[in-house]
Amino acid sequence: MNPFTMLSKRLARSTFRKFSTSSEGSYDYIIVGAGSAGATIAHRLVKDAGARVLLIENGSSHYGRWDWWKINMPAALTYNLADAKYNWDFYTVPQRHMDGRRLHQPRGRALGGSSSLNAMAYVRGHALDYERWAKEIGEGGEAWSYRSILPYYRKAQTHQEGESTYRGGSGPLAVTRRRSRAVQAINDAFVRAGEEAGYPRTADMNGFQQEGFGAMDMTVTPDGKRASTWECYLKPLVHPKSPEEEAAGKRLKLITNEMAVRLLFDKTKVVGVETIPAPTPKKGGGFHSETSGRTEKHFAKTEVILSAGAVGSPQLLMMSGIGNAKDLESLGVPVLLDQPSVGANLQDHLEFYVQYLSKLPCSLYPWAATFPGLGLLSKYAYRQPWRAIHSGILWMLAGRGMGSSNHFEVGGFIRSREGMLHPDLQFHFIPGIVTGQLDFLPEHGYQAHCGTMRPTSRGTVQLATSNILDAPLIDPNFLATEEDRIDMRAGLRLSIEIMEQKALEEFKKERHAPLENINLDSDEEVDAWIRSSSHSGYHLSCTCAMGKVVDAEGRVKGLENLRIADASIMPSMTSGNLNAPTIMMAELIADRIRGETPLPPEDAAWYQPPDWQTSQR
Repeated sequence: MNPFTMLSKRLARSTFRKFSTSSEGSYDYIIVGAGSAGATIAHRLVKDAGARVLLIENGSSHYGRWDWWKINMPAALTYNLADAKYNWDFYTVPQRHMDGRRLHQPRGRALGGSSSLNAMAYVRGHALDYERWAKEIGEGGEAWSYRSILPYYRKAQTHQEGESTYRGGSGPLAVTRRRSRAVQAINDAFVRAGEEAGYPRTADMNGFQQEGFGAMDMTVTPDGKRASTWECYLKPLVHPKSPEEEAAGKRLKLITNEMAVRLLFDKTKVVGVETIPAPTPKKGGGFHSETSGRTEKHFAKTEVILSAGAVGSPQLLMMSGIGNAKDLESLGVPVLLDQPSVGANLQDHLEFYVQYLSKLPCSLYPWAATFPGLGLLSKYAYRQPWRAIHSGILWMLAGRGMGSSNHFEVGGFIRSREGMLHPDLQFHFIPGIVTGQLDFLPEHGYQAHCGTMRPTSRGTVQLATSNILDAPLIDPNFLATEEDRIDMRAGLRLSIEIMEQKALEEFKKERHAPLENINLDSDEEVDAWIRSSSHSGYHLSCTCAMGKVVDAEGRVKGLENLRIADASIMPSMTSGNLNAPTIMMAELIADRIRGETPLPPEDAAWYQPPDWQTSQR
């Protein structure tokens, strides 16, 4: 390890060691996971409830490290998706219905969790998702209906365009829109192409009307930084700017590089968590076996809250003896509570990229594409390095320019067929061609990501062994149902139809993927391409679902003083990206933990297409 890296690590560790000493000893709550949900709940408990909180994070902080910019710069979002430093770097088991492929599943392992790793798309889903939740959850489910959860979205958010019925104006989470001038023409053309194909334009996908094409919201601050939950919820406590924040910060102990290995019990009451120093992560998920041998036990007076995500929360439950008894017994894990729904009901979004080469200079490639064939240096060697250098300096000095956007500036939601009441296909548009999932093709081009929003396939998260250092078995079971295969076929055909509209004609050189020779009328050829070319949307969820594993307030059924608050407790997926819903859920559950009266429901309506029963658009 070089001296500069060693110094950076010491700086990062010393920052949090000094910060945490004031809360040494006694905690009202222990939270496992400082990600999208955990950071949000920690903020609310120490700041609004005056509670003493221990927040345990397996990963490290990027604060004080040489590569801090990789997380803070929105345009650098792909850097950490293949780096185990800030990433669990999981893969699925071979997917039976996708030619046996193992799909990448990066998960955040840092302060801010996956909000420090994701593409920063702020998407709430559709109102009818939450109306469905209210029914799926059962007792207490009305608290999750659309009009009931909307106030918590508003509470979390400060939107660039100000407060309204649908938008928040004073919350911690910054939400903005960006229009990068260098690629604005192609972005605008994509929205027009959607209109030319017969779909509406929408002014706010997170407001009254999700359906249609238009600008996308992103979790980027007004000064061009990633608005992770670290940046928006935790950092004000670590580096306070007011006496109130300073007082709240003293009630929080934040531990990084520490791994929770099991829950501690007094009969059926959860009293704490046992941890070890986080071992070195392995490429492909899991950890190397070397550890210091040190274990620590931390105790909570009131509750332990799991916010380790759709993989980490069920994994810790199962390692603690809470799960399917037969599966645990087969691995030699002592069973405390037979709960077969732990790790079941896994859901994820599957998507593909429809790509076109451009005959006009309209894309990100001059800023993003690297020289091929340079091995380890390739990610740092740009084809037009002066552009990358200029954009980097402009971002660092002023928070502006190409580095300040996630470049998912426009997108769309449509219905794949008649009889569909609300959109089930989502588009993210990006002015560039990504090869695989991480690298830019060194040519001008553009692509639309398309995925189905409410797949019917269900999978599992299971333990591979009784050793928590071994990566769990993640099986989304993609494309297991005929309905999902039909929906993906429709998605591909409709995507190409949109991309072939007149608005994009001046840019089109040729279709790059799928190749022009695919027979779009052949279900067999379309299915084969989808199986070989689709990727996860990184939206793992629903493995500790409300109504099954936990109640409507996140309390684990059959146990005392244990609660879960993260994407694992969704009863089903929302129609879109999951970070915004996860933060909303954390805000709502934080109020339940504090015993607060629920925020009054918002009298808000949502769009319903008048001819949805007979028309696809």
